[in-house]
Amino acid sequence: MYTRRLLVALIMVLSLVVAGCSGEKDVKTPATGSLMVGMLTDAGTIDDRSFNQGTWEGIVKAGTDFNFKPKYLRPAGTTTADYDKEIANLHDAGYRLIITPGFKFENSIYTAQDKYQDTKFVILDGVPHPGNDYSKVKVGSNTVAINFAEHESGFLAGVAAALQLKSGEFGFIGGMEIPAVQRFNWGFQQGIKYANANLGTQITIKAENFLYQGTFHDVAAGQQLAAQMYDRGVKVIFAAAGSVGIGVINEAVARTKGGQAVWVIGVDVDQYAQGYYDANKTKSVILTSAMKCVNQAAYDMVKSVKEGNFPGGKTLTFNVKNDGIGIPAQNPNLQAEVTGKITELVASLKEGKITVADKGEGLLR
Repeated sequence: MYTRRLLVALIMVLSLVVAGCSGEKDVKTPATGSLMVGMLTDAGTIDDRSFNQGTWEGIVKAGTDFNFKPKYLRPAGTTTADYDKEIANLHDAGYRLIITPGFKFENSIYTAQDKYQDTKFVILDGVPHPGNDYSKVKVGSNTVAINFAEHESGFLAGVAAALQLKSGEFGFIGGMEIPAVQRFNWGFQQGIKYANANLGTQITIKAENFLYQGTFHDVAAGQQLAAQMYDRGVKVIFAAAGSVGIGVINEAVARTKGGQAVWVIGVDVDQYAQGYYDANKTKSVILTSAMKCVNQAAYDMVKSVKEGNFPGGKTLTFNVKNDGIGIPAQNPNLQAEVTGKITELVASLKEGKITVADKGEGLLR
């Protein structure tokens, strides 16, 4: 959980006023000299409408605001050796700020931060450590590790979906069963339970409809799992699964075109545009999205380098208190009273009147 001390440090060191996931903030005159910023993609692609794309969009916006041209590389594979190779390629090409989205870079950044001490590193959703040994976490003075309160984002999405649909069965399809994805699941379930207990909804959840596919790239598997859930009567699926979630969205689009009313909750970024099902691209199967402001996190790190206050050596958490998570500002498929209630809940979370657990005790899985 985000401590008061860390919140103060974040504000003081970064001099930020985080504007949610919009990326809209005052931009100071860029420092002299050209900044070379590079990014590596993980198992997904730069247009995955999820974690990679959100990160890249934040970097691209920074490039526009601070007058530099960023570069990204997509490793040939997903092993530590593949990531090490591309980090070396970026470094050798002169890139001195390298941003990596995802826990898969933990081992590579652990090594790279010592090997390339003239380079700054940012890892999103992870902490540098050797092998599987989290007892030896090391965030070097040239590295920042950024994590997110996914459970809070999942909670808000769960309440919003429950309020909008009132009743029916909900499901969840995660990618790999890792802490970040688990927290989305746990928060989602807590949001549903909160809505049932306090807001008059009657949402049903069953263990068979809460599962992990095991990857972040198998689109076909995501569509198959979604088809099975929808066949069982599930109304909405929260897909926290990278490209696997694209398969879920594809299935929802196909069924909606066929006259069946089913929905998807997007993840990481606002996935509304990914779910269009009409020729005019105005209607979408995306009910809302549980967002992590990866674009804002990436932008903020570039900005900190340009302004000379890169918070190296720190592990930061983006959560509801600093507007680092949430649902989209615009939710065309949610009624005004639903978004109004979410605004109230955000205020209650910030004030500590409501807390969301980052653990799964008492939940389905």
